[in-house]
Amino acid sequence: MGKDLTLDGAETSVLKGIGFGGGEITGETLIDRCRDLGTTELVESLKGLIAMGYVECESPLQNNEELKSAKMHINSGYARDLKEAMDPSPRDQGKSRRVRRE
Repeated sequence: MGKDLTLDGAETSVLKGIGFGGGEITGETLIDRCRDLGTTELVESLKGLIAMGYVECESPLQNNEELKSAKMHINSGYARDLKEAMDPSPRDQGKSRRVRRE
């Protein structure tokens, strides 16, 4: 399923900023980690990820002040698929590269 997900650059930056460690992160920390994104772009991308269920957040995000006080984390049910979607290298996990030599 991970290859079916398509993420834009802002969503990828947000997911990397939150991290896949499983712990919660505050909005202030996320703002510091995603300095290349504007506040509006950060909030919109985060709201989209929350709407899809990829990120869990305990409070609604409407503006910069609500973002700073919010706590969020990546939904563990989607973590593997999101990692695969962010990895651009194709991997054939079913095939072995080992060859028997005679």
